[in-house]
Amino acid sequence: MGKIIETSEIKKTYIMGAEKVEALKSVTIDIDKGEYVAFMGPSGSGKSTLMNIIGCLDTPTAGRYVLNHKDVSHMSENELAEIRNKEIGFVFQTFNLLPRASCLENVALPLIYAGFNKSDRQDKAFMALKSVGLEDRVNHKPNELSGGQRQRVAIARALVNDPSIILADEPTGNLDSKTSYDIMNLFDELHQKGNTIIMVTHEDDIAHYAHRIVRLRDGLVETDLVNPNPTKNNFHAVSK
Repeated sequence: MGKIIETSEIKKTYIMGAEKVEALKSVTIDIDKGEYVAFMGPSGSGKSTLMNIIGCLDTPTAGRYVLNHKDVSHMSENELAEIRNKEIGFVFQTFNLLPRASCLENVALPLIYAGFNKSDRQDKAFMALKSVGLEDRVNHKPNELSGGQRQRVAIARALVNDPSIILADEPTGNLDSKTSYDIMNLFDELHQKGNTIIMVTHEDDIAHYAHRIVRLRDGLVETDLVNPNPTKNNFHAVSK
């Protein structure tokens, strides 16, 4: 399929007052197009820092990062913002939805930055909501939805730009078990359609939905293993 992410000896050092914190010491990871990967590790392992660098929310102190054949290691803030909008769909633990905007407006938001006209934005946003089973909720506000439905809206927003990769940061962190499994079923379906998914989680059962699990510890890759038996649920319950 070809590599979509190539990192080479990525380091990230933060200066905290008089001390230096090495969040990432040296990380080299390649991810192919169409892979489904989970980053795991205890607090302070570097998994969130690595996620931020892969998501172009931060740049490495040293090392090289190539995203979809573009070297993004030393891009300016504006260049990174453009890459983020084109290449990456984000799904956050806290959903990050605008409370006064409808589902359709929330999902269409990235398309405003991408320069789509209003009618194209609405069409694409509707199709994205339909792909997550929420076509009957387009005019609802976030506070009129369940937690699982809000996360589906966030996933639709991540998909709307046809990004190269979907980055999910603790996507089930605020959800109960049943809803978590619904959401993981949805990620499974998105992966089967060819999407590249990278997920950060500290929960073993959630990580095991991924086809590859990378464990970090103390800013280094501890293990990087193929998951021979990814979890699959037999039910496909869409929370209405």
